[in-house]
Amino acid sequence: MTSPMPAGTPFPRVTGVSVQPPYRLHLTFTDGTSGEVDGRRWLDREPAGVFAPLRDPARFAEVTLDPDAGTIRWPGDVDLCPDVLYALCHGVPLPGIA
Repeated sequence: MTSPMPAGTPFPRVTGVSVQPPYRLHLTFTDGTSGEVDGRRWLDREPAGVFAPLRDPARFAEVTLDPDAGTIRWPGDVDLCPDVLYALCHGVPLPGIA
């Protein structure tokens, strides 16, 4: 999908995550779709801030599903917005997200 979501439509939430080393995430969503995102987009920034510890591939691989929030999370309460994850996996443009 490469078109914007219709106005007012909630983005699907994350239902599954697996790591494809070192930094790729394969995600599945509540609408039955799936996609991949390269985690380096957060790790290669300077400063990396809360993402800095995840530059260690072993730490990055500690990602888990947070079913209550419909997203993914790492130890230390590092999580990502599920809307951004869906948009990145499906080519949906979001303002301010490159």
